[in-house]
Amino acid sequence: MHGDWFIRGRDGRLSVYMFSDEAVLCRAERGPGGAWSAPRRVGGEQRLHPVLGTGQGVDGYAHLVSWRPTAPGESGLVHSTHYQPRLSALDWTSIGHPDKKGDRTGIPTVAVDAEGRAHVFVRNAAGGMSMRAQKETGGWEPWHDLKGHDVQGEPAAVTGESGRVELYAAVPGALLHWRQEEAGAAPVLEEAMEATARPGTLRALATSSGSTTLLFTDDSGDLRAWRPGGEPVTVLTAAGPGRVAAVRCELDGHDCTLLAQRADSGRIAFAAHPTEQETAGAWWTESGAQLPGDAEVSLTVDEDGRVVAAALSPSTGELRLTRRKAEAGLALEAWRTV
Repeated sequence: MHGDWFIRGRDGRLSVYMFSDEAVLCRAERGPGGAWSAPRRVGGEQRLHPVLGTGQGVDGYAHLVSWRPTAPGESGLVHSTHYQPRLSALDWTSIGHPDKKGDRTGIPTVAVDAEGRAHVFVRNAAGGMSMRAQKETGGWEPWHDLKGHDVQGEPAAVTGESGRVELYAAVPGALLHWRQEEAGAAPVLEEAMEATARPGTLRALATSSGSTTLLFTDDSGDLRAWRPGGEPVTVLTAAGPGRVAAVRCELDGHDCTLLAQRADSGRIAFAAHPTEQETAGAWWTESGAQLPGDAEVSLTVDEDGRVVAAALSPSTGELRLTRRKAEAGLALEAWRTV
């Protein structure tokens, strides 16, 4: 899974998206803060490959993208929109292949602009990045070749507070950054920063009115932050090998960025720092029980403004949650299985 697979819908309910066998499943709260529903299949009966890219717009709608087999040795991308967790998602719709045809080329990632248009990014067969975006009037624009080369691992797409879409990708020895110059346009490759990033560790989020921040783990095991136009800075040593989860939230009246990662110990580690002040100091605090090796963590904020963390093991389907307590600091409730 790649992207915001744990979200708060426009009706206030929390929901998670997961993969099981050849289908995407959704679980959601029956009511804000209440019991959870059983897993439900999303997007109809099409058979899918076990990969899922997710994104969410300011309207609260979830956008899902996966690969499906189309012929022996060939696949195509499909897209679905889920308007509310309690409703059925739209059926999967084909959006084609970045190279017109062929097998899977990479893991897709999704960002949704201010007008609610999904932008789907995926590595192409040449090793660069391609994008296809929804039209404001319905349907899809043609595929755009965004160039680049030797892209490693999954890219990270993000929508800035301006509503414009940005993309980050790692290549050998460097990080690449694309940004829309105007709404609805194809993002343009603006900067290449000399840096090393472990494949599969990129995570981007909007951090101010004019900036987005890329979080990544470098070859030495440090978790670093980069805003285009500046130099990468070290936040702290990564707690574990995977991608970090991140969310902006208010902690004791301060705009903070909360980080979570499955630690080497198997538990979930949390750290926080003032947003865009990574050098102010942060440290990991581990929480909960030891989780399976494939467990992933994601963060969101509920309708009361409280941070909620979800830990999901794809192999077992077990979902665990914890919320920030209604008190000062970053104290968390006991983890519970739902």
